[in-house]
Amino acid sequence: MLSRKFKPWHIVPFSFRYARLRLTRRPVLVHFEVTMRCNAQCGFCDYWKTDASEKARELQSFADAARHFRPMMVTFTGGEPLLRRDLEDLVAEVDRAVPRTWLSLITHGGMLSIERAQSLWDAGLAQFCISLDYLDERHDAARRIPGLAGKILATVPQMVARGMTVRFNTVIKNDNLDDILPIIRYADAAGAGVNLSVYTDFKNGSTARSLGAAHLAQLDALVREILAFKRGRRGVVSNSDWYLQQIPRWVRGELNEPCRSGETTIHIDPVGKVRRCPDFPSDDHWSTYSGYQPINCDRCYYACRGEAQAPLTISRFQDLFGNR
Repeated sequence: MLSRKFKPWHIVPFSFRYARLRLTRRPVLVHFEVTMRCNAQCGFCDYWKTDASEKARELQSFADAARHFRPMMVTFTGGEPLLRRDLEDLVAEVDRAVPRTWLSLITHGGMLSIERAQSLWDAGLAQFCISLDYLDERHDAARRIPGLAGKILATVPQMVARGMTVRFNTVIKNDNLDDILPIIRYADAAGAGVNLSVYTDFKNGSTARSLGAAHLAQLDALVREILAFKRGRRGVVSNSDWYLQQIPRWVRGELNEPCRSGETTIHIDPVGKVRRCPDFPSDDHWSTYSGYQPINCDRCYYACRGEAQAPLTISRFQDLFGNR
């Protein structure tokens, strides 16, 4: 699903940029964690427990880091990045520092009005990624934000109508296996996309939504259905076919290949320190980054782990361009 900010011919300079970054062992994607504060209270994450005083330590600009790495993609994340009232300034500075870079935002969407979305789009964003794990009030309960699902479902069509690119970040859990395809179909009908990941207890040890042996038959069937959907509607689900096929392997504990997170993607925390993964502790300042080596870790199956190992196939390009 190519952002509406880019044209099909942009794939050529993007490909050269990707090749250069991989050859020089530099990250393709840099996540700027602009805050660890959050006004949701998700049971699987403790970011909302971040003390409000941390606001004073947050970087006022990420442009220097963007210039240093010159990645192909930048994501503004958190915590909840929309808590930063200066987020438009942060986005605009990075956009000026590294032109023609895919800039994305990850948000729970509770503070995302159509007006705020427009101002961020105008500042330089190429994509909004909005968390959505259920299409009803269960999503409100999971995030402890009343009316959240309704607000998201009302706002996204308005964003798409204005030409913005929207994707739902949906986490596969033990209680939403029946909801995944409806979310994908809703996204398709709304002109949006979906990026899937798998629930992990890595953030705070909560196993309440973890998948296990009892869910494998349903999970196998779900993956087959998603792949069949993708064959007919490329561009809606952004995950590679390979990534989706490995999900049951990870749940079974069979995915033992070293994790390469930190090789193609890195995270820079709100005070400017770098880390290989959102659930690992921060290391030194981003200016000292010299690369991360693969490690034996099987705690999660995020895209930064799975997609880093996915082969570059023709289906990856079909996913990018879509066939809407």
